[in-house]
Amino acid sequence: QVQLVESGGGLVQAGGSLRLSCLASGRTFSIYNMAWFRQAPGKEREFVAFVPGITWSGSGTYYADSMKGRFTISRDNAKNTVYLQMNSLKPEDTAVYYCAASAYSNGRHPTLYDSWGQGTQVTVSS
Repeated sequence: QVQLVESGGGLVQAGGSLRLSCLASGRTFSIYNMAWFRQAPGKEREFVAFVPGITWSGSGTYYADSMKGRFTISRDNAKNTVYLQMNSLKPEDTAVYYCAASAYSNGRHPTLYDSWGQGTQVTVSS
């Protein structure tokens, strides 16, 4: 497993942008499949975006439909960091955002990931 620490959340007006970062510990970060999820109050944790590790032979980067065209996931293996660039933010994007890692799985369900950060709050005002 890896230890994950998110940062970059905050309060932004609708239409604005934020970039979240997730710093991972460990020397093998590059092989981990990484994802972002979010959870709003009273709702289930929701998939946001996925980026594969360097050894993954399956799918490439993909997004939840409601984030396509607005959010971009990327990673810098030299910095052990995965990013989530969020543009054109909407009030309904308000949630705690979590990054997650898996060495063996990918997918949209939280149970497929075995390492999680503590989350960072994103609040979008109307």
